[in-house]
Amino acid sequence: MKKYTLLACAAAFAVAGCSTTGGDGLASASTKDWTAPVGKDGNAPFPSTYTPYPGRPTALIGATVYDGRGGRIDNGTVLFRDGKVVAVGDASLATEGYDRIDGSGKFVTPGVIDIHSHLGDYPTPSVQAHSDGNEATSPMTPEVWAEHSVWPQDPGFTRALANGGVTSLQILPGSANLTGGRSVTLKNVSARTVQGMKFPGAPYGMKMACGENPKRVYGGKGRTPSTRMGNFAVNRQMWLDAEAYDGKKRDLGKETLKGVLDGEILVHNHCYRADEMALVMDMAKEMGYKVTAFHHAVEAYKIGDLLRENDVCSAIWADWYGFKMEAYDGILENAALLRQADACVVIHSDDENGIQRLNQEAAKAQAAGHRLGIDIPDAEVVGWFTYNAAKAMGIAEMTGSLEAGKMADVVLWNGDPLSVYSRPEKVWVDGALMFDAMDRKRRPVSDFELGQPGEGDVK
Repeated sequence: MKKYTLLACAAAFAVAGCSTTGGDGLASASTKDWTAPVGKDGNAPFPSTYTPYPGRPTALIGATVYDGRGGRIDNGTVLFRDGKVVAVGDASLATEGYDRIDGSGKFVTPGVIDIHSHLGDYPTPSVQAHSDGNEATSPMTPEVWAEHSVWPQDPGFTRALANGGVTSLQILPGSANLTGGRSVTLKNVSARTVQGMKFPGAPYGMKMACGENPKRVYGGKGRTPSTRMGNFAVNRQMWLDAEAYDGKKRDLGKETLKGVLDGEILVHNHCYRADEMALVMDMAKEMGYKVTAFHHAVEAYKIGDLLRENDVCSAIWADWYGFKMEAYDGILENAALLRQADACVVIHSDDENGIQRLNQEAAKAQAAGHRLGIDIPDAEVVGWFTYNAAKAMGIAEMTGSLEAGKMADVVLWNGDPLSVYSRPEKVWVDGALMFDAMDRKRRPVSDFELGQPGEGDVK
């Protein structure tokens, strides 16, 4: 037991980069630059300390390559070293100086990205002591940050890596509140602190929600909002108050809202009904902010043209519907109809199990379109859980596709990633091999699972 614990600690130190020492002689978990309002000490709070694990120059050869941008290369080659993609092309690419991995009969994609996760904030085991995703004490809590609830030892992170090929994910507050607080984007690696997972350079997001959840939670407490009109009234007043904020006296909530109004923080809005999404886009124009993505968006297919015109992505499930009234009009063809309207489609999870199968969810949505007569190429569908997610999270210049200079977040699948029979064989994060189904020493285990039955299993 002691041996395994020491190994886990060693891995944590490797990713954390052995926290450097500040000027006061004390080790600090916050040593790198980060985009956030500074504190009285002049430093940005809670910066990323992420350091990639070491990797080796690697050449994946002979596989079918989906680049995440709609491109497909048969008998392709992917080269990466020093954490970056070097080149993507056909079999003519020179591979001298690289470790060659034969991908014949296999497939390569960018690392899978989940735009909507609550891992760490609602970790496994799912018990009340771990329920840290909703600050359900006020309908407006822009002051809270999801990262301050993230438990890095959540076994869900390693499950998502090994079973789903997930290399990056956005952790959002829950949807009890109209304004739930800041989200955080993470690299899916083991670390001692959430800052050791924090995606360097990723913009913050802000979670908002409309519809049933806020009015149910607060109407049930006998307070505003208890109706949809109450939802909008409270939201509009919040934005008016934020516009009047002069920054002379620090206010954590208004700092976040000002970041949204300045375009530095991206809005991710939980919303189901088409009519409400249209109203929210109008409110955004009135108040001077932009919705980056509607999440869940089961009725997005009704307003694909409006979403396209406003450059708003729809982060959706393949087939969740009917579990509450505002989900009643959800249909299997949602993604396909959005694509037909030339609107942005992202497949998301919102679930610790669904995050392990985003590739299968995308395939289900593709199949529903095919039955409707809308044929969508496999290479484009792969972008629904890679590049499009990165675009909506503001990290597409760094990851989400296999392009020279981008982070080497890569998955080698043992078969077609859009087949229910396929699973990740190897997963690299920034060029470091973080999972290898063929090597038991490359199957990550959360500290929480050490010594427990089923330790390190792959479900």
